[in-house]
Amino acid sequence: MTLVSTSSAADGSDEAPAARVPADPDPARTARPLPLWAAVLLAAVAGPVMLVAFPPYGWWWAAPVAVALAAVSVHGRRLRAGFGLGTLTGALFFTPLLEWTNLHTGMVPWLLLSTLQALFIGLLGAATAWVSGLRARPWVWAGAVAALWTAQEALRDRAPFGGFPWGRLAFSQDTSPLLRLAAVGGAPLVTFAVAVTGALLAVPFVKTVSTSRTAGEDTVTRGWFERVKPAAGPVAAVVVVAGALLVPVHRATGAGVYVAVVQGNVPRLGLDFNEQRRAVLDNHVRATVELGREVTEGGARRPDLVVWPENSSDIDPLRNADAAAAIATAARAVGVPILVGAVLTDPAVGVENAGLVWEPDVDAAGNPRQGGVSARYTKRHPVPFAETMPLRDIARMVSKEVDRVSDMTPGDTPGVLRVGPAVVGDVICFEVAYDGLVRDTVTGGAQLLAVQTNNATFDEAEARQQLAMVRLRAVEHGRDALMASTVGISAFADPSGGTSDETRFNEGAVILRELHLGSGRTVATTVGAGPEYVIVMLGIGALVAAAAVRRRTRQHPAAPTEEDA
Repeated sequence: MTLVSTSSAADGSDEAPAARVPADPDPARTARPLPLWAAVLLAAVAGPVMLVAFPPYGWWWAAPVAVALAAVSVHGRRLRAGFGLGTLTGALFFTPLLEWTNLHTGMVPWLLLSTLQALFIGLLGAATAWVSGLRARPWVWAGAVAALWTAQEALRDRAPFGGFPWGRLAFSQDTSPLLRLAAVGGAPLVTFAVAVTGALLAVPFVKTVSTSRTAGEDTVTRGWFERVKPAAGPVAAVVVVAGALLVPVHRATGAGVYVAVVQGNVPRLGLDFNEQRRAVLDNHVRATVELGREVTEGGARRPDLVVWPENSSDIDPLRNADAAAAIATAARAVGVPILVGAVLTDPAVGVENAGLVWEPDVDAAGNPRQGGVSARYTKRHPVPFAETMPLRDIARMVSKEVDRVSDMTPGDTPGVLRVGPAVVGDVICFEVAYDGLVRDTVTGGAQLLAVQTNNATFDEAEARQQLAMVRLRAVEHGRDALMASTVGISAFADPSGGTSDETRFNEGAVILRELHLGSGRTVATTVGAGPEYVIVMLGIGALVAAAAVRRRTRQHPAAPTEEDA
C-alpha cells in the first residue's frame, strides 16, 4: 500500500489522508517494464541459456531460468515490443540449436528454419506481454505464462507443413526430475512444468518491477509476511521440481528379450550417404554375420531379434535380388528376425521410407523355414524439405540441393510389428518428436519401442538431442526403448529415463541388452493429447482474462492499482 502526503488532516493532526494513485489506463503499462536496454539484454541472454539446457550440454535447470529471463524481459511491454523481444530470444536459441542442419545443405535453409521457429517464440513474447495485467495474482500469472509456452509448442508442433517439434522444453529434461511427469501428461505436461517453474522464479522480479515507484513517494513499513512474500515464487518452483520425484516410474516387467542393435556406420558423412548405399548395406550385413559367428562358434548368447537403423538398405531389397540376398545372408547367420531400415521404390506407390521385418530362411536349429519379409511399416510423417519438398519451385530458388529430395509416400498405419518374440513399436527418425505417432504404436500393442534413424547427414549434437526424445518416450509410455543409428548415437533406454550401451559417434558397433516387454498403459498413454488440450485452453482463457482486465481498467481509470489494494 502506498501513501502520498498532500495536506494536514482536517482535525489538525500531522497525519495526512491516503490518496489513491490513479491507475494507468493500460494495465500492462502499469507493470512498469524494465528499461528497454535491460529488456533487450535479458531477452538476448535467455536464448543461449535455453540452448545449454539441451544436449549436448544437458544443463536441464537452465531451461526454467531461460523462461524466467524471457518472461521478465517482456513483462509490461506492448505487443509489438513483446514480439520483438521474443523473436530475439528465439533466434539466439534456435540458430545454434539447429546448426546441424547447416552441415551439408548450406546456410540459407538453416537460417530460414531457425527464423521460422524464432517467430513462434515472438508470438509467445507478445502473448506473455499481453497477460502482464494478471500480475496482481502472481500464481495466476505464472500459470498463464506456462500455459502460453505449451500452447506455442502445440502450434509449432503442427504448423506449417505438419510442424517441427524440435526444441520443445520437454526435450531438454532427459536428466531432470521433471521427466517423470511424462508418464502422467506426456511431453506437454513436462513443458508446462518447466515453464511454470521458470515463471515462478520470475515472480519476485516481476513484482519488484511492478511495484516500483517514482522518487519522492513514501511507503509504509511492511510486516514480516510482506518481506518474505517475494521468495514464495522461487520456493514454489523448487517444490514443483522436487514434487516430480513423487511420480512413480512405470517399469516394463514382462518377459525378457535379448536385443541386438547394429550400427554399421558409413564410409563418409554427408548428403551423399545414399551414393555409398551398397557399402552401408554391406557394413550392416558384415557386422550381423560376425555376430552370428560369435553365437555359433564362440558360444555367445543368441539375440531374440536384431535391429538395423534407417537407411541401412537404401537399395530396395524387394526389387533388387542382390540386396535381398545380402540381407538373407545376415538373417541366416544370426538365426533371428532383423528389423531392416529400407528405402523402397515401387513405381506404383512411389518412394517409401520403411521398416521391414526380415525373417531368416532357417531356424536356430538349422531347419529350413519361410524367410523374407513378414511385416513392414512405412514412415507416416516424411520430413518436409528433407523427405518431401513443399513449394518445390520456390524452394529451388533457395537451395540447389532441392532436387536431391524425392517426395516420399507416407504410410497410413502405425508401426506395430511382430519381430520374433516381441511386438515392436517402430518409429523412424524425426517421428520420435511427434507425440501421436509414438503413442499410436503403444495403443496398437507395442511392447517395446524402436527408433530407427540415420544421422549421417547431421552431427553428434543432433543425435544426442534425438536420444533425449527417446528417453522421454520410454518414460511416457512405460516401455523399454532403443535407438538404432547408422553412425550413432545408438543406445537403449528404460522407463526411468536412463540409458545404457551408448555408442560412439561415427564408429561401427553392435550393442546387446536384455529388455523387458511392457504391458498396460501409463496415464499419459491413456489420456493422449488430453492434457495438452486442457493446457492450451487455459492459455486461451488467460488471454481472455487479460483482455477483460484491460477493458475494466480503461472503463474505470480511477480504480486503485493492485499495489494500493
